[in-house]
Amino acid sequence: MDQSKNRAVQLQLDWYSPRRLHDSPTQYEFPGDRFIPNRSLMNLDQAHCLLTTKIKEVHNPNFGKGYRAMLRETLTLDSEGRPFRMLVFRGSPKSRRKWNYVIDDMRRDADAEVLSNGTKQQESRRLPTKEVRVLDAPKIKDDFYVNLMDWGRNNVLAVALGSALYLWNAENQEVKKLLEVQGDNDYPTSVAWSEKATTLAIGCMKSKLQIWDPETSKCIRSLGGHQSRIAAIAWNGHTLTTGSRDRSIINHDVRVGNSPTSRIKAHTEEVCGLKWSGEGNVLASGGNESFIYIWEASKMSSSNFLHRFNAHNQAAVKALAWCPYQFNVLASGGGTGDGCIKIWNIKKGTCTHSIETKAQAKWNRHHKEILSGHGYGNSGVQNHLCLWKYPSMTKVGEINRHERRVINLSQSPDGLTVVSAGGDETLRFWEIFGPPRVENSASDFENLLSLKTSPIR
Repeated sequence: MDQSKNRAVQLQLDWYSPRRLHDSPTQYEFPGDRFIPNRSLMNLDQAHCLLTTKIKEVHNPNFGKGYRAMLRETLTLDSEGRPFRMLVFRGSPKSRRKWNYVIDDMRRDADAEVLSNGTKQQESRRLPTKEVRVLDAPKIKDDFYVNLMDWGRNNVLAVALGSALYLWNAENQEVKKLLEVQGDNDYPTSVAWSEKATTLAIGCMKSKLQIWDPETSKCIRSLGGHQSRIAAIAWNGHTLTTGSRDRSIINHDVRVGNSPTSRIKAHTEEVCGLKWSGEGNVLASGGNESFIYIWEASKMSSSNFLHRFNAHNQAAVKALAWCPYQFNVLASGGGTGDGCIKIWNIKKGTCTHSIETKAQAKWNRHHKEILSGHGYGNSGVQNHLCLWKYPSMTKVGEINRHERRVINLSQSPDGLTVVSAGGDETLRFWEIFGPPRVENSASDFENLLSLKTSPIR
């Protein structure tokens, strides 16, 4: 296929959702689910004894009404006479960031606010004038088909530079070299943290697939099955899904040995993108031949797809992303021949939006915005970042700091910082997204509850 397809649009969608509390990197002390008791913590024999054994009541004459009133007052009031607080909700800590741009108190998803005289005024929104940090990234591959960067829930950024893979800790800025791929013309072509960021999956140019433990810096599993470059990796719990230039999609159960649970070969060219839905029941795959396939997890072994979309004008489809608060909505990005971001309704099997951006993009988790990164190799397109409102797709502003095209975008676990990797061999960090609004959480949670009861058909 034409090499121009190598310079395709990449989309990485990560909308904000109340489900992020479940996926939060914050570790809580209480075990088990918040609403469902954990039977491993129960003494069922003791509970049965207490329920069936009659206990003889003993009345203590010293515990009169006066004593009980004094005890009640002592337990319900503190030393200053204020109500004693018990079972206080422990929310996430407030951010200490100092934002260098203005965010209106008005609704962020509105395109404008209506003044008293009936006229409309655009929202005030100012982008940062420069990045907050710049890291050198020598030998980073300027290639559309590779996914060389992923920011895990442990707040560690994994990035492949040449044949080596490095870990950068955002908390203490420490850099650690995890591995170096041996062999001529072999190097990492895809990197993906597991959902809990306890392991890191690495796919290579010559079909090698490994799972590494970042704490011990050891390879804990080597998986086979592919015959060529592995450019797409997606985790779904204990299932590791990989896509390759050999046109196949393989599901691996990482709890067992090297035995793929299923293999699909529907694409006629290289598998460029893979993304599991937030519920883990649907997989989207994009190919170099411009097709998008939608697979149900329960039927993948039969190779029967739910939908097949072909609307990216013969352009490679690498960018795939699911909306977390509308579980039947998928976003996809096409290549240079198409240059569009398309929004799909999986329930109806239709395209609801088509937006020409000619860029790769990153969604704001907390507000309805999209950050796009521009530039295609040596073309005349500027190498800048743009912020757009969604769904109107009106441009808010742009930043021009990269000297060459933007290759990849990745987002921090809290969704506030975006890092862009450029062909100028730099990683640039942007505090471009604002914190979530409290007033949106209730409506988002209502959407979450209603959509979870609407299965995909």
